[in-house]
Amino acid sequence: MTDASSRHDARETADTPTLTAPLTAVDRATAEVRRGGMVVVMDGTAPLLVMAAEAVTPGTLETMTGLAADDLRLAVTARRARLLDLAAEETEVAVIGADHPLDAATLRALAEPGETRPKNGFSAESRALDTPAGAAVQLMKIARLLPAAVIAPLPTEAAADPVDWALARDIPRVAAADVLGYEETAARTLMMVGEAQVPLEGAENARILAFRPADGGTEHLAILIGEPKPDAPVLARLHSECFTGDLLGSLRCDCGDQLRGAIEAIAKDGAGVLLYLAQEGRGIGLVNKLRAYTLQDQGYDTIDANRQLGFDDDERIYAPAAEMLRKLGFGRVRLMTNNPLKVEQLARHGVEVTERVPHVFPSNPHNLRYLQAKQTRSGHLF
Repeated sequence: MTDASSRHDARETADTPTLTAPLTAVDRATAEVRRGGMVVVMDGTAPLLVMAAEAVTPGTLETMTGLAADDLRLAVTARRARLLDLAAEETEVAVIGADHPLDAATLRALAEPGETRPKNGFSAESRALDTPAGAAVQLMKIARLLPAAVIAPLPTEAAADPVDWALARDIPRVAAADVLGYEETAARTLMMVGEAQVPLEGAENARILAFRPADGGTEHLAILIGEPKPDAPVLARLHSECFTGDLLGSLRCDCGDQLRGAIEAIAKDGAGVLLYLAQEGRGIGLVNKLRAYTLQDQGYDTIDANRQLGFDDDERIYAPAAEMLRKLGFGRVRLMTNNPLKVEQLARHGVEVTERVPHVFPSNPHNLRYLQAKQTRSGHLF
């Protein structure tokens, strides 16, 4: 492991100042949509007014309609549109419109899981992810909301200068490209902002280091156990936070067992690192995970529950993990995982995985179906 001074040097990212502004713009936009407000998503040609579908009310919808140049529509993931029988072709994003004005209840029904299917009068158009509509959906994911956005074109008078138009109305604005690149950009700006010796049950010689992106977003943690050497492959575990499993001891998953088991295994091996990543619910957030649990109680497995919500099977990204490993001085790892995707993704981000170390724990009656779905549908190796 590098010493304190070299870790301090390593955490300095030369281009952080130039990346802070776009990160901050995305952060402000996510805060606004989370509280039910509007933002302007710009791409230089066709800026859009955007609002979170799950947060619309009759009042906010009336305000948005008064500002928009055309009827409001709903941008959703292609996966969600197919569940609504509205996507006839393979696409990334679908924009749903109707031959009548869409009210708040209808927009929420289209966005939320359930048996609701649109009747006559609805249609969908395909959009690429790298469009304002695609960025609007991605903004909802970053905000940990349902991936569905109410969208509308700006009025004609805003076309010449959408920035001034938005400023005059106190509406936050964000570039589509900044939204689409947010996760990778935030990872590049991670800096170590705090560390402490924290003796753990099963690993008394442990330090916890906190890494924060330049926009002040949620911290990821590194738990260093023993004194791992940078010149040899380090035993490592990437653990996505799980409030229900890690803290409450939920039996619906195996996360708590994996967390504590990894700490004990690394200590037994002598040294290593566990990265505790702020990616609750495979990247969909705690609230959406609870929604997925409700769907699982209705008969869906963990994969189909995510899809009902409009998410991919796994929304996690691994750039933060790779960046943290680099800043700690580790370029090669022996990765404790049952998930081949983690091996592939670390390699894609420049970290060599010299060995996959199995990390398996007994099932219980509450998580057996969950583990079976991970094995048969996600390719996990048990």
